[in-house]
Amino acid sequence: MRLFSVPNNINNHKPKNMIEVNEPLKKEEVSLFSGIEEMNHEQVVFCHDKATGLKAIIAIHNTVLGPAMGGTRMWHYASDREALTDVLRLSRGMTLKNAIAGLNIGGGKAVLIGDARKLKNEALMRRFGKFVNSLGGKYWTAEDVNMSTKDMEYVRMETPYVTGLPDFMGGSGDPSPVTAYGVYMGMKAAAKKAYGSEKLEGKKILVQGTGNVGTYLIENLVKEKAQVMISDIFEDKIKKVTDRFPVEVVSADQVFDANFDIYAPCALGGTLNDNSIEKLNCDIVAGGANNQLLDENIHGKALVNKGILYAPDFLINGGGITNVYYEYEGNYNRDRVMNQTERIYDTTLEVFELCAKSGATPQAAAIQIAENRIAAIGNNKLPL
Repeated sequence: MRLFSVPNNINNHKPKNMIEVNEPLKKEEVSLFSGIEEMNHEQVVFCHDKATGLKAIIAIHNTVLGPAMGGTRMWHYASDREALTDVLRLSRGMTLKNAIAGLNIGGGKAVLIGDARKLKNEALMRRFGKFVNSLGGKYWTAEDVNMSTKDMEYVRMETPYVTGLPDFMGGSGDPSPVTAYGVYMGMKAAAKKAYGSEKLEGKKILVQGTGNVGTYLIENLVKEKAQVMISDIFEDKIKKVTDRFPVEVVSADQVFDANFDIYAPCALGGTLNDNSIEKLNCDIVAGGANNQLLDENIHGKALVNKGILYAPDFLINGGGITNVYYEYEGNYNRDRVMNQTERIYDTTLEVFELCAKSGATPQAAAIQIAENRIAAIGNNKLPL
């Protein structure tokens, strides 16, 4: 049976939407690849399933050190373009995070588009798992924003390329406590640099975002007797924290008008921008959110100009990926993971030392360390 036919005079039957090779690409067609080319991604996969309502993007940034690994998040993006921008930035951040943490994995990330409270269910997560499986191990996933170990159980039903599984399945469990501990270590290193002492007792610290990582960070800070302030767009999350800890609540629209010593962004990225930095009145920024700098060059320098010490996000929030990395390796040991996560303290001080010598921003210095390792290992893999 013939499925289609091609007329002999094909040039006379060109569909109106067909683009000839010698025709210039339209602006919107070029822009689809602009971010991919700018950040040098290897592969971007768009996933769609009408039956479950799944719309997802998987971005594989770099696999020089090993298969790409990075969590999956679900968010109600304002547009598909916003989701694409987010996953491209996040996956590049994973490349840097995994490299500076000394892990033998590359960087990747996935985003599911939609309201997790309304759309997320077993069928959707399992369908996503099939898409992950289709990549044959080039990308390994785990939980991120609005994801849980239960969601990873569903993904695991369709693919072996998943980490962050619960303990009873032989996994490492929720990586959030380890992520938070790494942020805590990075924050203490920043305090050592800024104040001459790593002690956080009595410091006013605003944690923006009270999800899993934010809550575990709050627990560490309260134990050290810091004066913790919190902010979130979800009232139920705030209540869970205020029921457990003695904290001050700051409304979401008043965050940058509040007075505090340390700002810890632990929600979505881009909170450090022209408007917020102009208002920001603190000594340190150290939080768990990815891509906190809306523009890493412009806003990294803006923080330096205001005398605010920035602990690079992809450095200090690397505890979670370290946790799932050893699950992936098959030799998971909690003590080993926590010991390696504690090294974030020393690496953060190393970054600040490099800044003092070179004049680079902390973001640029941390990127340099990560990219130097990728280049060195890449050269090592070349044939003799």
